[in-house]
Amino acid sequence: MTEKTDHRLRVTLRQLEVFAATAREGSTRAAAGRVARSQSAASAALADLEAALGAQLFDRIGRRLVLNENGRALLARSVSLVDQAAELQALFFTDQQTPLRVAASFTTGEYLLPGIVLRWKQQNPQARARLIIGNSTDVIAAVVGFDADVGFIEGRQTHPDLAVHRWLSDEMVIVAAPTHPLAGRMAGVRELAEAGWVLREEGSGTREATNDWLARRVGPLNIELEMGSSHAIKRVVASGVGVGCMSRYAVADALADGSLVELKTTLPKNSRALSIVLHRERRPGRTMQGFIDFCKGASGN
Repeated sequence: MTEKTDHRLRVTLRQLEVFAATAREGSTRAAAGRVARSQSAASAALADLEAALGAQLFDRIGRRLVLNENGRALLARSVSLVDQAAELQALFFTDQQTPLRVAASFTTGEYLLPGIVLRWKQQNPQARARLIIGNSTDVIAAVVGFDADVGFIEGRQTHPDLAVHRWLSDEMVIVAAPTHPLAGRMAGVRELAEAGWVLREEGSGTREATNDWLARRVGPLNIELEMGSSHAIKRVVASGVGVGCMSRYAVADALADGSLVELKTTLPKNSRALSIVLHRERRPGRTMQGFIDFCKGASGN
């Protein structure tokens, strides 16, 4: 007789949900809070999953659970399955629709996405979104770690687990207060090298673009201040302290109201790419794909 193969499903969505939450939080106690279950129920679900698969998914290091090779292979597909199940449930319980988690670098998150998200929300009133703003390194880490569904970054930073899609082109500009000595005339390389600079912090896409553009042509910059947001830089530079290098999107309002002026220089123009990043192994759900398509349409791409 031919031996029959048991095709019954041994893995449940609840087990995968607990597994994904544990991978993010590092413990079943924290995972239980994320999935609204008791710690004992979460621990039991994780143990049942490992028993069903016949494989250990975490290394136990002290009190912390760290994904091993088996766990890393399972994580992306688990997140996708749980996301799809949540979307299926949302078809019947719209009040339970999971928010789309969007991570964005400062330039995109502060100056581009708010208006786009508002228009998307107007067309999709049942949809919900959570916008997290950080530097490009933070955004990449969030998407790689499944703490964000989609990311928007500036510059060339990437990660082997990410698929990067070019979105917009952005021009870098050098700005100063209208009363600055370099305002209103052509600034040469030597004058730029001697100027005091107010720049974004290392790790940000704007700083990467500044270094790529200026350091190779001007040489080491005299950096007086480093700041974590373009808003702060604009206020400081507008007060007459130093010159700044930022995205044209970020300074468009200040140039329009005259609090900042764009310096004329002998340097060639410089543009950089703003990109959308997704996890390579995660299939976008309906809401995520709809939002990405909306963003691309809003930019004309």
